[in-house]
Amino acid sequence: MIALASDHGGFQLKEAIKAHLEEQNIPYEDFGCHDETSCDYPDMAYPACKAVVEGKCEKAILCCGTGIGISMAANKVKGIRAAACSDYFSAKYTRLHNDANALCLGGRVVGVGLALELCDVFLSTPFEGGRHTRRIEKLTEIENQ
Repeated sequence: MIALASDHGGFQLKEAIKAHLEEQNIPYEDFGCHDETSCDYPDMAYPACKAVVEGKCEKAILCCGTGIGISMAANKVKGIRAAACSDYFSAKYTRLHNDANALCLGGRVVGVGLALELCDVFLSTPFEGGRHTRRIEKLTEIENQ
């Protein structure tokens, strides 16, 4: 199950991602927002990220205007490794090397077509492990200080 969330700036993109996930029969839970009424990205990111760290969802896809604000909010949740991506290479390698569990996209930065490609590569790319595991463990150590 994929956790989805957005603020008003990412709402339209989140809706396109929902339709894309439905077409692929990928289950998701929408944590809001549910329209384009102004709202705050931390309020939307937190419940989606909490679902990931509690194991209710495997990964999160989060959207705001730039993808940056919601990634900052997501990364405040212990156990989340969120990456704001706007290109294919970054979306792929944040999974391969960083074991990111939240992809953050900017509704005012990337078009729908590119965003769907980024979601596809993020969801289908496994963590490579190996030398990268040590680095992820160091992130966890820092987080626990």
